[in-house]
Amino acid sequence: MADQINSVNYSTIVVNEGILSISNPFSLYHGKSIDNLQVAWRMSGPINSPVIAVLGGISAHRLVYSLDAPTQGWWRDFAGIGLSFPIDRYQVLSFDYLGGSGETTGPRGDAFPSISSYDQAELLCLLLDHLEIQRLNSVIGPSYGGMVALAFGERHPNRVSHLFIMSAADRTDPLSTAWRCVQRRTVEYALAQGQGEQGLQLARALAMATYRSREEFSERFRGLPRQNAGKFVFPIEEYLLARGKDYAARYKPDGFLCLSESIDLHCIDAANVSVPVTAIAVHQDQLVPIEDMRAMVKRLPQATLYEISSHYGHDAFLKEARALKPYLDSLLGE
Repeated sequence: MADQINSVNYSTIVVNEGILSISNPFSLYHGKSIDNLQVAWRMSGPINSPVIAVLGGISAHRLVYSLDAPTQGWWRDFAGIGLSFPIDRYQVLSFDYLGGSGETTGPRGDAFPSISSYDQAELLCLLLDHLEIQRLNSVIGPSYGGMVALAFGERHPNRVSHLFIMSAADRTDPLSTAWRCVQRRTVEYALAQGQGEQGLQLARALAMATYRSREEFSERFRGLPRQNAGKFVFPIEEYLLARGKDYAARYKPDGFLCLSESIDLHCIDAANVSVPVTAIAVHQDQLVPIEDMRAMVKRLPQATLYEISSHYGHDAFLKEARALKPYLDSLLGE
C-alpha cells in the first residue's frame, strides 16, 4: 500500500489526509472485485487523542469540518471548537465513499460493480490498519453512515467501542426504496439521452422532497404560484429544482446511482452487532420510519433508542445541533 500525505497544523489541531492505494484485488460483498483501489481519507484533531470515525450520508465526503474553510465541511454545524462535537478533544477520521463522486475509486462513465455497506466497512478497517489505529472510540454515522457503522460493528466488533447512529436501520424501508428507484431510473434515462446532469437535477429534487417533513414544507411553501412564460411555478417547485441544480453541479450521476443503490441493498444481521449502540430516531423521518428503528433496537443485543421530533425530518442530523447535543455529550462523556 502506498500513501501520499499532506499535513497542516492549526495550533493543537493536526490535519492529515491522503490517498491510500491498495494494489491487491479488493473483493466486494455482492461479487466481483476492484483492482488498484484508491481511498481518499482525512484525519484531524489533537495528536494522541481518541479517534472517532464520522461517516455521513451518500452526499458526504471526507471533509467533516474545516478550520480554514468552515462552510465546506458537511457537518459544520456540529463539529468544531465549542460545538456539539468538540474537535479539540478527538481525532476525526473519515473517507470518501467507494463508488461515490469523491477521490476514492468510483464509476467514471464506465460500468461499475454494486457496492455494499459491508464494502465501505472493510475500507474503514483497512484505513485503521494502515494508520495503525487498533480501536476506535466510536463510529458516528447518520443516514448511510449509520448503515456503514452497523456493518462495521457486525464485522469488526473488536475495533470499536461504541456505535452512534442517526436515522439509519439494519435494513431499508420498501417505500424509501420505491422513491430511490424512481430517482435512479430518472438518471439512467437522462444518461441514455446524453443529459445526465439534467437527470440528476430532477432525481435530487425528488430526493429533497423525501428528506424533509410535511410540517416544514407547510410552513415555508404555502405561497401562491407565480407565472413564468405563461406557466405556473410553485414556490416548493422552485426550491426543489434549485437544490437539484446545485447538487448536480457538484456530484456525478453515476456516483449517485452507485451509492443510491447501495442504500437499498443494505441489510445486516442486527443480532450479530455485539457493540453497544446508541440510536437516534426522528418522528418525522420519511426515509427511515421510526417503527423500523424501534424494531432494529429490539434485535440489537446492546442498544438504546432515543426519539426526537424535528420538522427537518431525515435531515435532522445536519440541522438539529442543539437537539442532538445532549446525546453526543453523553457519548463523549461530557
